[in-house]
Amino acid sequence: MSLRPIPSAAAASPGREPTATAQAGEGLTLDDLKALLADAESRCQQQRDQHLRAVAELDNVRKRAQRDVEQAHRFGIERLAQELLPVKDSLDLAVENAARADAAALAEGQAATLRLLQKALERIGITELDPTGQPFDAHQHEAVAAQPSATAEPGSVLLAVQRGYSLNGRLLRAARVVVARAPD
Repeated sequence: MSLRPIPSAAAASPGREPTATAQAGEGLTLDDLKALLADAESRCQQQRDQHLRAVAELDNVRKRAQRDVEQAHRFGIERLAQELLPVKDSLDLAVENAARADAAALAEGQAATLRLLQKALERIGITELDPTGQPFDAHQHEAVAAQPSATAEPGSVLLAVQRGYSLNGRLLRAARVVVARAPD
């Protein structure tokens, strides 16, 4: 916002030379003062209009952002759902054909369904954490037991009881592990 100086009496009344008293506001005619007042009121109205437009635009931006957040909450899992639907279809087929299939065919179908699920999880950014053989990390692993081992380094993961998962590098679930300790 820029402030314009109030015009002097010379600007209000062409042809008159400004004097020290006129510059201080003395000696202005009523018409000069009315012109200055009208100009000030006009600038005030322009500033008020700009302020109201800015407030309205800010309100619109806030409402748009709120609507976008609501849409993200409502439809944020759409990609996950699209990736999981083939897995559900495969499981539906397995259940329908369970009575007619032999054990080998069922095992093969389960393996295929598991591969579908693993690929779906990878496509949405979920990676499996298998820490077997790695040093124990309390930030990524949950120790469920400690077992003596002559072959594994003490403090390393002997066995993953339940695998962990991360989503785009952020831990979703810690791996539940058995940790090696020195033999007794």
